[in-house]
Amino acid sequence: MALLPSNISFSRQILPVIAIIGLIGAVFYVVGGLPNRDTAEPEQQPPKATGALANAERVAGAGIVEPASEVIDIGSALSGLVTDVRVIPGDRVEQGQPLFLVDDRAARSRLAEANAAIREARAAIGEAQTAQSTARQQLALYEGLSDPAAVSRAEVIRAEGEASAAASRLNVARARLNAAQAQAASARTEIERLTIRAPIAGEILAVNIRPGEFVATQGGNSQPFIQMGETNPLHVRVDIDENEAVRVDMGASAIVSPRGAAQIQVEATFVRAEPQVVPKRSLTNSAAERVDVRVLQLIYALPQTGEVAAFRVGQQIDAFIPAVEAGDGE
Repeated sequence: MALLPSNISFSRQILPVIAIIGLIGAVFYVVGGLPNRDTAEPEQQPPKATGALANAERVAGAGIVEPASEVIDIGSALSGLVTDVRVIPGDRVEQGQPLFLVDDRAARSRLAEANAAIREARAAIGEAQTAQSTARQQLALYEGLSDPAAVSRAEVIRAEGEASAAASRLNVARARLNAAQAQAASARTEIERLTIRAPIAGEILAVNIRPGEFVATQGGNSQPFIQMGETNPLHVRVDIDENEAVRVDMGASAIVSPRGAAQIQVEATFVRAEPQVVPKRSLTNSAAERVDVRVLQLIYALPQTGEVAAFRVGQQIDAFIPAVEAGDGE
């Protein structure tokens, strides 16, 4: 090249130097980009069986914590405006305790109208009974006379007509009383239905309504108004892959840990197995997990000890259950 001295060759001296510098740079770039392969303890210990199940046949499953009564979604039989909410999440309630009130002014107005109609009907009954009694006495007096000529036939017919009319008015008044009483009973029933009460004794888990909101019986709300359940004791619902279901030792206790806290392990008591195998809904985020399987759901009761405080309704859990050994006839 014209810019270089005559005794220096670009292709024989400069180009090899550039190549060596580029090679060294590439080596440093590759080495610096290598991942850190130093071993370290995981931040969260994976779930593992301990104790008697550590070296024994077992079946693993994932599940969720739920109340012993399962979660009860509280709704409203009638639509209306919420006037009062009497519970908050975490409250314990007794069976029949009011949870929230829906506006009942229209129903109370109908009850007042029905009560007024009841009073009017009772007054009409009293008037008709008095008129009927008077007419019957008059007719009995006419019929008791020894001389038939003492009273004209027209008077007798008039007395008979008055007695018959009084009896008809009495029947009408009684029918009006029955109708008014039925309307009052209907209004009282509607007022009672507008007071939403706890179906069982338990704990309030969620409150999704506020005073002033409108509750609709169909299509107006996307979530339950209130959720509750009996949390004493708590249950866990464990999903067992249908391919492993035949290996489960039914009736045996399970070792249960909260998701992400494998160091907390409690022994849960077998409650029941659901009779129906259902499609899997819970996901464990495992790379080898299949979602096109069906699962057998087993219900276990958590012990009422201090460790149960680590479990919350809706929390995911990991469970290990004893398995029937190969060749066992059970």
